[in-house]
Amino acid sequence: MDIRVQGSPFDAGAELNAFTNKAQGAGAIVSFSGIVRDTAAGDLEKMVIEHYPGMTERAITTIAEEAQGRWNLADVLVIHRFGELSANDPIMMVATASRHRKAAFEAAEFLMDFLKSRAPFWKKEITGKDAVWVESKDHDEDALKRW
Repeated sequence: MDIRVQGSPFDAGAELNAFTNKAQGAGAIVSFSGIVRDTAAGDLEKMVIEHYPGMTERAITTIAEEAQGRWNLADVLVIHRFGELSANDPIMMVATASRHRKAAFEAAEFLMDFLKSRAPFWKKEITGKDAVWVESKDHDEDALKRW
């Protein structure tokens, strides 16, 4: 299991290759990479992501351990960035490895839903007009109910 909360960019392709190479016994690998969306109609100057070091890693590790046990995963990777990011910058990545594809897909979705709604990150969108903290969305909260 590899959980990283980092300020620096990452190369999703290189991360996926490294993850795949060490996922012994897996028959399926699923990955998801999130990028910063410009929800301000082209006016996003940057997104600032804050977190509490230590607390954030513990929360993500706890949910990754739950996913690993629940779906009998061979391996899990979660990378989430913090700091100042621009539109189209990679913001996060989840990869899961299991013997079968259904488990890998479900576990990856579970982890992404958790990261979107429960991981202790705070996001602020800064545009040419203002700065707004990103509120949680009802559909993100609803996605957690299925788990």
